Amino acid sequence: MNAQPQALDPAQETVGTPFIDDPKISTRHVDVWYGDKQAIFDASLDVGNNEVVALIGPSGCGKSTWLRCLNRMNDTIDICRVEGELKLDGEDIYDRAMDPVLLRARVGMVFQKPNPFPKSIYDNVAYGPRLHGLARNRADMDEIVETSLRRAGLWDEVKDRLDAPGTGLSGGQQQRLCIARTIAVGPEVILMDEPASALDPIATAIIEELIDELRENYSIVIVTHSMQQAARVSQRTAYFHMGRIIEVGDTKQIFTNPRHQLTENYITGKFG
Repeated sequence: MNAQPQALDPAQETVGTPFIDDPKISTRHVDVWYGDKQAIFDASLDVGNNEVVALIGPSGCGKSTWLRCLNRMNDTIDICRVEGELKLDGEDIYDRAMDPVLLRARVGMVFQKPNPFPKSIYDNVAYGPRLHGLARNRADMDEIVETSLRRAGLWDEVKDRLDAPGTGLSGGQQQRLCIARTIAVGPEVILMDEPASALDPIATAIIEELIDELRENYSIVIVTHSMQQAARVSQRTAYFHMGRIIEVGDTKQIFTNPRHQLTENYITGKFG
């Protein structure tokens, strides 16, 4: 029988190192409600430049909710309310002057299930650049599409069939197409919500290798239920539990020498 998690002290501070110097994204004392139900409690966490931060924890612990705060995807939920300080390069993400459409170009998102548009491979990637007016002519757009597909590790597989529907690709290829679509608008941060959970082991390995390559150009935050995946792709890991960030630290330290009992219980499978 799984051990029950210990009760949380409402005033408990996060163990470890949630703060870093010169963060790309900084969040302080974030609280999130869905109607009267609070989903995130006093969460503070930084994301560095060219860093992969993994968010782990049991289902329903707030990982995806916190992730969606970073590009205001929660704005699409009428009953959701976000409080606290969230900044991108020092700019207030929730400032009224911050255009959510432009924010989501800077902070792109890749979802759990691949969701290519019912368009050609080319048009999937070109959609965002067209929307934001990033290409002056067809040659510019061709370059953006090719560069994005190359960075997503997909160019060699699709370069001879760019007019084919994106929905005709395999699951792993569709997810890389969605990553290319995200890259095409020139983001600074990429959010990934369980990007490989619907993929087979071979496609998952390709996505994990891609994440490591993308880190050279982007900051990445990934939600994953796979502790093995978190250990392979991230530099720092944050453990969420019942809406709180319990512990943050270097990924190796989190998995080999966790400092909080709740983290250790989850890592060792005593609950979760």
